[in-house]
Amino acid sequence: MTVNNSLEKSVSIIKGIGAETESILASMGIFTVQDLLEHFPYRYDDYRLKDLQDVGHEEKVTVEGKVQSEPSLVFYNRKRSRLTIHLLVGTNLIKVFFFNQPYIKKNLSISDTITVTGKWDRLRGAITAQQFKLGPYQQTTDFEPVYSVRGSLTVKALRKFIKLAFQLYENEIEENLPEFLINKYKLMPRKEAMKLMHFPIAQTDVKKARRRFVYEEFLYFQLKMQALRKFEREHSKGLSQQYDLKKLRQFNETLPFALTDAQKRVINEICADLKSPYRMNRLLQGDVGSGKTVVAAIALFASWSAGYQGALMVPTEILAEQHTASLQALLGGAGLRVELLTSSVKGKKRKELLGRLKNNEIDILVGTHALIQDDVHFSSLGLVITDEQHRFGVEQRRVLREKGITPDVLFMTATPIPRTLAITAFGEMDVSIIDEMPAGRKKIETYWVKHEMLEKVLGFVEKELVAGRQAYVICPLIEESEKLDVQNAIDVYQMLSDYFHGKFKVGLMHGRLHPEEKENVMQEFSDNSLQILVSTTVVEVGVNVPNATTMVIYDAERFGLSQLHQLRGRVGRGSEQSYCFLLANPKTEIGKERMKIMTETNDGFVLSEKDLELRGPGDFFGKKQSGLPEFKVADMVHDYRALETARSDANELINSEYFWKEQSYSPLRKYLQKSGVMEGEKLD
Repeated sequence: MTVNNSLEKSVSIIKGIGAETESILASMGIFTVQDLLEHFPYRYDDYRLKDLQDVGHEEKVTVEGKVQSEPSLVFYNRKRSRLTIHLLVGTNLIKVFFFNQPYIKKNLSISDTITVTGKWDRLRGAITAQQFKLGPYQQTTDFEPVYSVRGSLTVKALRKFIKLAFQLYENEIEENLPEFLINKYKLMPRKEAMKLMHFPIAQTDVKKARRRFVYEEFLYFQLKMQALRKFEREHSKGLSQQYDLKKLRQFNETLPFALTDAQKRVINEICADLKSPYRMNRLLQGDVGSGKTVVAAIALFASWSAGYQGALMVPTEILAEQHTASLQALLGGAGLRVELLTSSVKGKKRKELLGRLKNNEIDILVGTHALIQDDVHFSSLGLVITDEQHRFGVEQRRVLREKGITPDVLFMTATPIPRTLAITAFGEMDVSIIDEMPAGRKKIETYWVKHEMLEKVLGFVEKELVAGRQAYVICPLIEESEKLDVQNAIDVYQMLSDYFHGKFKVGLMHGRLHPEEKENVMQEFSDNSLQILVSTTVVEVGVNVPNATTMVIYDAERFGLSQLHQLRGRVGRGSEQSYCFLLANPKTEIGKERMKIMTETNDGFVLSEKDLELRGPGDFFGKKQSGLPEFKVADMVHDYRALETARSDANELINSEYFWKEQSYSPLRKYLQKSGVMEGEKLD
């Protein structure tokens, strides 16, 4: 955020912060006085007395009451114990548990008045004590902030430093939002909001102050995204592809099926980008089976009709072969020359293919990362499509893009991303969504079964195999692990090989296999040389075997909803009814909820939203995923309405002339300059 020089001074100017504390604070990302003031509490302990009728299950509560029974002490072993008393709180007789504090027994007697703070178990009518003292309620601070700390730094010490910093620099905290936005949303001034975040009197204070900072964080982040988008568009001139609308309409009429309304909407968005003078930078989301390949074919046809070549890059050779076959079937009749380039294409054949590509004798080239090798030259590359874009690194996508002169770029993914994450992680992209499935597609029947029912599940699988179909069996691990009590792929492979010995062939696939071995196993499964494929999650994307109708997922509770949905999407690709069995004995409520949700819906976008709610944004993509910002106050799941509002406001500001001129917007402009966006630089 924009700050003045005083607030940018080192935290070491605060009395009591020596070299050791300064080092600990630095490890927490706190270097300046401003950083210290913006290190907000992650929760507040409310020590005010409350009526137990108003306290929710498992909420923290402070009560005052009279002891009604002699303390009962039970030891589990030398170090573990539980002390239980009955306490009369108003008209409620409740239990209070003290764990591993046996010495309290000698301090308590019947009729003593005590004050207890702890977690309220509404179902059992009991409190697990966290703090306790003899005597009636007396608390100097009713509402106390709790901060994250590290090392030897205590919460108490950090509170003291923040209080001192506030006393010294309160009057130097400047407003960084335009007045009209503060008035529009009735937001607190920044200085007042910051004070209430650190020194609230009641929960309502925190709510008002937090509302201010949620909007501020989202607005600043979205300004960065929208500015990046604007500058990238303006600094990267596009091709303005004047495609032949008449030919495009005629081509669409030759398709063997009717397009869904969602496909038509997305195609219109892509075609508008092709014709635009700016380079397209669009993310196309579509659930498994929603028809992204057809959309890609139409986009490639449109670009071809404007006189350009197209490229489609996919993560695996098998997927490249499948896409080539699909595009040849769709585009071949219209005269387009579609070819395949993978590492398997070698020698004279490769040289001949690359020559034709350079001479514009190939219209569409489909391939793996082989497309980005130095000797691959296009004559006039106009459209680059990357399928399952998260499987490629930023550098790989950039190299392919630079094979042409500012070609339009379309990224495709079958991983449904919740809107809140899409506009955050991919904020600099335009996002198109195919949120409708083609008519007549059969729903995959999904069942949650306990491990004890495995014999019945295998009996069902055998019936499908006898009928000539195939099956996947998915395991979370490759080999046995002492840490996790889960089935592993090698053990399951051996068990199924014995179970189906002499009847059906079983294959094994996992991440430690050499790429060629993986390709061979998948090819055998595609050719039906293998009837059962035991695999880890490497089959999550990019495998299309229409004859596979059954999937069994071991220890399904170990996976997130989105991953389960991606795995399930490997079946249901043919005309036959398909089935998915979730083998799971979940021990947690969240695990049970996941299994229940999976059996209730096949909609990937519904599941992705649920997954985000259950797991949080950090776990949705995986911890190594870059691009997700860490907000200090805002939560993109719970505060999604504020995120939408901030995005709309940021877009309006960035694209308005007055934003770049009026003085009231200078803090926002300074922030963008500091971020490197004003020079059109790519941000972290």
